[in-house]
Amino acid sequence: MDIVTKRLFLLSHCRNMSNQLLNKLLQVDSTLNIIYTLKDYEWELYFNLSREKVKTMKQELNSFHFESLCQKYNEQNILFVAIYDEKYPRLLKEIPDPPPLLYYKGDISLAQHRQLISVVGTRYPTQYGKSALEHLLKPLIKENWIIVSGMAKGIDTLAHESAILHNGKTIAVIAGGLFHIYPKQNISLANKMIASHLILSEHPPTTPPQKWHFPMRNRIISGLSVGTIIIQAKKRSGSLITANQALEQNREVFAVPGSIFDEHSSGTNELIQSGAKLVQDGTHIMEEFRYKENGLTR
Repeated sequence: MDIVTKRLFLLSHCRNMSNQLLNKLLQVDSTLNIIYTLKDYEWELYFNLSREKVKTMKQELNSFHFESLCQKYNEQNILFVAIYDEKYPRLLKEIPDPPPLLYYKGDISLAQHRQLISVVGTRYPTQYGKSALEHLLKPLIKENWIIVSGMAKGIDTLAHESAILHNGKTIAVIAGGLFHIYPKQNISLANKMIASHLILSEHPPTTPPQKWHFPMRNRIISGLSVGTIIIQAKKRSGSLITANQALEQNREVFAVPGSIFDEHSSGTNELIQSGAKLVQDGTHIMEEFRYKENGLTR
């Protein structure tokens, strides 16, 4: 393994080293040798990192041992891929703030597939939401579309399970590290996915999930995919964050309509009112991308 990837790997474990800072460092010096040559005041001047944080980072960096960490992760079948590697997800490189390093379990080649579609929605779906998900996803899975979601309870879990049930493929993007599958009720689902699907995280495996990790990971869910389907979401919902991030990333957003009297559909109905594509069948989604591929507009 090259020295740059080793440095990137070790830096990703430092608590004061954000993904934004890592990307900046890579832009300034693609070898990352800069981390050993910058003086403390230069970190503060150029990267807005206080001397106290610099001191902590250097202490942590000196305490980490690449080989021992890799061995620990390999024992759990955890691998990683850097942003400049050919195995790094192609579409994810296009977003404004791609993770410089991804940790994963499973088949990373799935993330290079052209037909990736994200599915997000409420943690508490109604029977209508469950039926709508199955109705939409079954034809997509049959046509080899890979289902991307966040392994949260509710719609996320159902989307992963639907892909597995219908002999398709699925990718989960989790909020914390791979040692901390959340929610715990999905550990068995995660174990199924490791064999022939994919689980991704932008955080080192030992990182426990924090509240702010969840909206952060949503940009990866939408960024991996050519489009995002929203199935049942209230007006104030994490799913709407994913929808907005998909729009900012120039991705397609599809929303499942619902009753005007159902709060579970208030967010999706509002998305449609704001310009998201109303979707009633999986074939509508496939047709949309066929039109785009042929340079046509509706």
